Amino acid sequence: MNAKTADWSPGAYNRFRDLRLRPAMDLLNAVGQMGAGDIVDLGCGNGQMAGALASRSGGRPLIGVDASPAMLDKARQAKGYDSLQQADIGEWHPRRAPGLIFSNAALHWLDDHEKLMPRLVSMLGKGGTLAVQLPHQNNAPSHRVWLTLAEELFPEQSGTQGTPGVLTPIEYDELLAPKGRFRMWETEYYQRLTAEAGSHPVRRYTESTYARPILAALDAKQRKKLIKRYEDVMHSAYPVRADGSVLFPFRRLFFTLTV
Repeated sequence: MNAKTADWSPGAYNRFRDLRLRPAMDLLNAVGQMGAGDIVDLGCGNGQMAGALASRSGGRPLIGVDASPAMLDKARQAKGYDSLQQADIGEWHPRRAPGLIFSNAALHWLDDHEKLMPRLVSMLGKGGTLAVQLPHQNNAPSHRVWLTLAEELFPEQSGTQGTPGVLTPIEYDELLAPKGRFRMWETEYYQRLTAEAGSHPVRRYTESTYARPILAALDAKQRKKLIKRYEDVMHSAYPVRADGSVLFPFRRLFFTLTV
């Protein structure tokens, strides 16, 4: 998260902790070689990966970086980091060359990946690895409908955009493959979202992350109207089963680059 957005709610984000943890673990399990430098959890959030990263550190210092004071308070409680830094992750620079920059579901909040990704690669020490996971869901109804409805209902509002977006896979390949050993893959996770009283499960899942900047641009009355219309569409796009749950496909893009 960058410093220009409102602070995150750790409670809302943590509601789906297990579902968000699995892609992070899949990314870490794909990391092979690391350099001799620090391990940096870039966009560490509430520190859910602290223990797993520490177990792979091999004695390397583990540093968590995030812009959110609330999230860093939670990360501090995780007690896996050697140090925590509050910083806009788009402007952050390491004090020394890292052996691993690990960034799970954070960099999609930043634009200009054509400059961002090569800049992160340039920070790595010899043999270091950049490991990134990006939600790749912007064209799915769960995400697209937030934007289209906000634009339809409140065209005069500024700031009703979602995440800046990610590049296409071929653009990442052309940008990063010449810089080292590059691997890229995509996984679609089928997530069972359980019911909550008075809300569609997909709304609860997306409003704490993707929809945050969209909802933040509206007043309370407008938010209520948008949520009502969004939930109406979600009942068609993601039918609620007899037990109140939804089977929700969510696509994520991964890549690692070792220099």
